[in-house]
Amino acid sequence: MFDYAALQALAAVLHEGSFERAAQRLHVTPSAVSQRIKQLEERAGQVLVQRGSPCSGTEAGRRLCQHQEQVALLEYQLRRSHPELLPAMPAGTPTLRLAVNADSLSTWFMAAVTAFSAGGDELLDLRIDDQEHTGAHLREGEVLAAVTASTAPIAGCDSWPLGTMRYVAATSPAFMQRHFAQGVTAAALARAPMMVYDRNDRLQEQWLQAQGLAPSEAPPRHFMPSAGGYVRACEIGMGWGMHPMALVQAQLASGRLVELRPHAGIDVPLFWAHPRSAQAALQRLTDCVLAAARESLY
Repeated sequence: MFDYAALQALAAVLHEGSFERAAQRLHVTPSAVSQRIKQLEERAGQVLVQRGSPCSGTEAGRRLCQHQEQVALLEYQLRRSHPELLPAMPAGTPTLRLAVNADSLSTWFMAAVTAFSAGGDELLDLRIDDQEHTGAHLREGEVLAAVTASTAPIAGCDSWPLGTMRYVAATSPAFMQRHFAQGVTAAALARAPMMVYDRNDRLQEQWLQAQGLAPSEAPPRHFMPSAGGYVRACEIGMGWGMHPMALVQAQLASGRLVELRPHAGIDVPLFWAHPRSAQAALQRLTDCVLAAARESLY
């Protein structure tokens, strides 16, 4: 059995990125944290922390950190339901690390967060990434659960289909007139600035390919890693981009945004995934996520 004080030190170092900040979080000295990590590495027979700035976990270190988080969550839930069983345990509040795509967080996922927060005091640590990449954070043990578009099985994890998020290609009327007065063609798209959320965002290319409009050369791109800023940039005519229908219905209805090709959206299937070993610990969160998805996704 592992020393859970040492596991807490490991989790603190990986979350905070340094031994000094981990010591502040645990209210001990940095040398005490270092000693606990050293003993844990000797027990495990391998390096668990890559020392640096910031510190990071090896694969084994991330797995042990994930294990510690699940245990902490189970103990928290047990303490809430039967406080007499753990009278001597410190009343720490667990933190759940999740990976979510920005568009889900800007739309339906906040309903899940609201319901989950109303039923407990657990803290959330959200990592934002493209839905095609969130699964990698779960696969590598960096998070406890993820909203992902990956249909490939993740070893040791269960997944639940959430529904699909519909995206439309849209921009301002002025942008349409300036760049597509003669029609939305591959040649025009090669010259028209395109809005991209970040370097992992491939939705625009997927739409172009689905419409048979992929230009022969890469179009100019604006990068805008903000859901609200992205929509606003298209409203003011900086470029065209792919928007979740749930986020831009008002803009489309008022005419502030117009579709490049009406009724030519793409649907992205989403899934909720977490390790099988975390089923009991994450059941309440899973229930909240599934309920929110049923209300909002196609």
